[in-house]
Amino acid sequence: MDRGTERDRSPGRPAGDRAPAGAVASGRIPLAVAVVDREGLVSHWSSGAARLFGAGKEDALGRPVGDLLPVVGALPDDGFTPYGTFTAYDGLGPDLESSLGGRLSYPSAGRARLTVPGRGRLDVLWWAYPLVGPGSERLLVLAADAAALRPAESGGATPYERIAPGFALHTDFPGAEDLARRLPDILPSMSVGEAARIVSQVLELGYPVLEFSQNDRVPVTPDWGVTRRVERAARRARAAARGLPPAGNTAEAGDGGHGEYGDRYDDAEDLEFVAVRERLEFLNEVSGRIGTSLDLSRTIAEVCRAVVPRFTDVAGTYLREQVVAGEGFPDGVPDTTTLWHRVAVEHTDEPGRWDDVIPVGEAMPFPAHTPFFRCMTTGEPVLVPRISEPMAHAIASQFEKRDIRPLINGRSLLVVPLKARTVVLGFMVLLRHPGRVEFNDMDRVTGAELAARAGLVLDNARMYTYQESVAETLQDSMLPHIPPRMAGCDIATRYLPGTLLGRIGGDWFDSVKLPGARTALVVGDVMGHGLNSAAMMGQLRTAVQTMAGLDLPPAQLLRNLDDLAQRLGDTYLATCLYAVYDPIAGELVIANAGHIPPVLVRAADGRSELLDLPTGAPIGVGGVPFEAVRVPVAAGDRLVMCTDGLVEVRGEDIGVGLATLCESAAHPAASMDDACDTIIRALGTRGGRKDDVALLMTRLGGIDPGDVAEWRFPLDPAESRRARAVVREQLHAWHLAPLADTAALMVSELVTNAVRHSHRRPVQLRLVLADTLLCEVDDDDHELPTLLSAGPGDEAGRGLRVVSTLAREWGSSRTGAGKTVWFEMTRPPRR
Repeated sequence: MDRGTERDRSPGRPAGDRAPAGAVASGRIPLAVAVVDREGLVSHWSSGAARLFGAGKEDALGRPVGDLLPVVGALPDDGFTPYGTFTAYDGLGPDLESSLGGRLSYPSAGRARLTVPGRGRLDVLWWAYPLVGPGSERLLVLAADAAALRPAESGGATPYERIAPGFALHTDFPGAEDLARRLPDILPSMSVGEAARIVSQVLELGYPVLEFSQNDRVPVTPDWGVTRRVERAARRARAAARGLPPAGNTAEAGDGGHGEYGDRYDDAEDLEFVAVRERLEFLNEVSGRIGTSLDLSRTIAEVCRAVVPRFTDVAGTYLREQVVAGEGFPDGVPDTTTLWHRVAVEHTDEPGRWDDVIPVGEAMPFPAHTPFFRCMTTGEPVLVPRISEPMAHAIASQFEKRDIRPLINGRSLLVVPLKARTVVLGFMVLLRHPGRVEFNDMDRVTGAELAARAGLVLDNARMYTYQESVAETLQDSMLPHIPPRMAGCDIATRYLPGTLLGRIGGDWFDSVKLPGARTALVVGDVMGHGLNSAAMMGQLRTAVQTMAGLDLPPAQLLRNLDDLAQRLGDTYLATCLYAVYDPIAGELVIANAGHIPPVLVRAADGRSELLDLPTGAPIGVGGVPFEAVRVPVAAGDRLVMCTDGLVEVRGEDIGVGLATLCESAAHPAASMDDACDTIIRALGTRGGRKDDVALLMTRLGGIDPGDVAEWRFPLDPAESRRARAVVREQLHAWHLAPLADTAALMVSELVTNAVRHSHRRPVQLRLVLADTLLCEVDDDDHELPTLLSAGPGDEAGRGLRVVSTLAREWGSSRTGAGKTVWFEMTRPPRR
């Protein structure tokens, strides 16, 4: 717009002079643009504002807006000015004053006569837009000299007295969407991001228009051709005043045979119109082709393919290392050490020409003398009309053992930054063949707009990738890594997130090793999704692990967990299924807190059944008792525990899902993983599933009675010798002679301690041969032993120190009758 004003000015005519009638022939409406910050100071001031209001940019920036825009003055006697008429006082009006004061949340407009130093009385049209958002800008003011709209033939005719500034939906005018894309051109010295934010608010609040009558309006845009629409509207108004029909091609004398109401463009303006329209169409097309996915790699490929070959012959995209790695927002300004990853190359050359020399996936820094470094440090496009031989040599010098000069020499180069929130995420390298028209300033603007849109799309994909990575990391950290084999059982698990966008939830599973070669199996579900549910799940899972380690009975454990949940708050509820498997006794002890029942698949006949358990109340309800049920099991039986997300689908009875679970769990499978996959295929792929899924399957292998040996010893210190002897004998019988001496030493220490601290009941010793050799010593003393640092003269503390040094693992736990101290030894490989 301001460039158009410069063209309107005749050589030698001072800037402050009024444009003569007929200045509209340039095809532009000169607008003054001012932006006011939250402190009421001018932050942007266009050259058009300098001409209209008589203050230069240097004098205006940073000054209070009231010193520059005449707002208040002598009000008319009635204190009221009808909309669309001239104000009688020397100021722009109370609406603008209210907008400047932040008292209006909607746009305002007006028309007034005011006095400007050096220019006399002016007829001014103005529009004011309140701005919101993270920036400092508070108000955008557009203003125009109404005299500049007067066509040469009007001679100040009456129709222009009826022009009023107003607002309309930008969709009211065909093509206004495209014209709106030129609005950033009127915002002086603003970044693309700031300009885009302001333009979006302008379009939302209302497009600026000129109203000639209730049904005769034209949009005000910074693009060419607008004033001709103003002229046509004025002609229609004059024709209506004369009672004449508006004829599009009626010829009148003195109109060059084109008619007073004609619609003629000269060839130069028509070519400019076509060129800019093609660029707008190209940008619209590109915008529709990129951003179809939140996948970062796919988005990158879309950006490159969108510009080749229509805009360029070669397109390469480079991204910062943090963006490619899916990490957080890159910090700091790039420098010569910053690594840039080449993530995509698209070209029209023969296949393979670029692949070997410029391979995708390569990471490299760029020296300061290159146009790439200038683009990434300034955040502005860099245009090289033709790459000279010296520049081609300088660029090629950074590519070790590869000569890229034949690929770039003589080509036209445009480097555009990919930015998001003023941070450079990467840049695009665009090259045209030597035989093609080289990039020009208009291409630079087009490339910058293209990069701005691509930068936003890439940033969305980057943020999604980063958040997805964080969510997966968080979920993985909260879900345990369960060993596939525990004492007397094999375990397989599966976890499925509810949705692609919500990879964290409150479902969990776990297994805990218990004394006596037993295993605790847990599945739980915190109601809800997201970080809060995941955090609650983490607390409950940790609590279950801790209480399971204390060997609490299942019903008591759920009771304590319910108490804990109420202390944490009443915001969340959770369901939980807790089972303890004893492979020696061949028994499950299960307690339920509002969870769906598990499925037991019998090895004898392959039949599956839902276990009939007391349902119990969810964790967090409080005041409800929990019951435990004992279920006999045989070696080879399978226990399937899952969360309701696997069996429950919106609009379908849960009984259907439970029946399918029973049927699929009973399906023969070669391995535990195959059995889990069979269940997931049967249930996890049904449409409508929104919830997380946690699945825990356990094959209850049991421990053969021949792999268990037990003894009882009276409370006599001499019994430690007999304990050593029976252990050596049993280990030789199990063909574990290499472990005999070490095991006998540790057993002797534990039996000695137990005899010393026991009260009445005989000491019990048990050896269990499973994946490891387990030794347990029970007595009736409830005080757990503590590992001490024994000095040279100390008599106490040496026994546990020996056990701690020689055993693979050791521990102790309370029992109903006293305590158990145990240790494990690694079993030698079977021959």
